[in-house]
Amino acid sequence: MKNLKIIFICIFFLVGCGKNRPPVGILGEDKMVDILIDIHLAEGLVSTFPIPYDSSRKLYPYLETEVFSKHQVPDSVFTQSLEYYMRDPAIMDRLYARTIDSLNVYEKVGNLKSTDALPE
Repeated sequence: MKNLKIIFICIFFLVGCGKNRPPVGILGEDKMVDILIDIHLAEGLVSTFPIPYDSSRKLYPYLETEVFSKHQVPDSVFTQSLEYYMRDPAIMDRLYARTIDSLNVYEKVGNLKSTDALPE
């Protein structure tokens, strides 16, 4: 009976610990934050151009594609990962808090260049 309790506790911990990792094919939190930072930089860049809104809507997908190329991530993987993380508001809150913190640091340090969102 004592062995059964130990086995049950071990299984419980193994199953519980496995839930913290994203499934296969989902980007890790660090990679998601990096991509979100560059996506927001690209959005900000497009919004500073003195062009009509409909023109900026045509330009943004190009910059978004460049962001995915820079990170070597297909847009479908990013979309899947975003959908996965959006299922848990606490995780999304944490990801966006990190993203906003990083953007604030970039702004304060003055490292933002118009080409930051583009591949090197």
